[in-house]
Amino acid sequence: MVAMLVLLVAGCGDEGQERAYAVPRTLCGTAVDRGALATFLPAGSEIAVKEKSSSGHERCQVIVDGKLIVTTAQMWAEADRTTAFTAARQSIGALDETAEGGRFVYSENEAFGKTRGCVDAKYQQELYTVIQADGSKRRDADAMKRLILSFTEAVEESAACTAGAL
Repeated sequence: MVAMLVLLVAGCGDEGQERAYAVPRTLCGTAVDRGALATFLPAGSEIAVKEKSSSGHERCQVIVDGKLIVTTAQMWAEADRTTAFTAARQSIGALDETAEGGRFVYSENEAFGKTRGCVDAKYQQELYTVIQADGSKRRDADAMKRLILSFTEAVEESAACTAGAL
């Protein structure tokens, strides 16, 4: 009986546990909807936010207790494409929701957005945003939509929008 109770308690995941860390307001300098981000973050003791960038991509990783939970990205891609086209190359799963006429495509754990006015005329590219919470056990399409909308809006107001592809 005691062994069965221990198994039941161990299987509860992080229910009843708390976050000993503060949910960040920005990810690698880009503002996000803190409440929407919190939806995907598990209980734990430490959070780390690390920038991982490469040519044409600015990525930010959110790590809780050593486990990658959420990744955000800003990426330059060929101009005059749809968000769905760009997402098809990067998606980890089916994106079955859209917003603003297809400018945003998302699911319960990932989202893609197309910025407005962030164009690199020299390289004929536009700036897209990405959020993937594949390390999270939580799924919430409404929270993911709020997260990608806030992230994309912040990117549109950032220096990355006017800097162009590097």
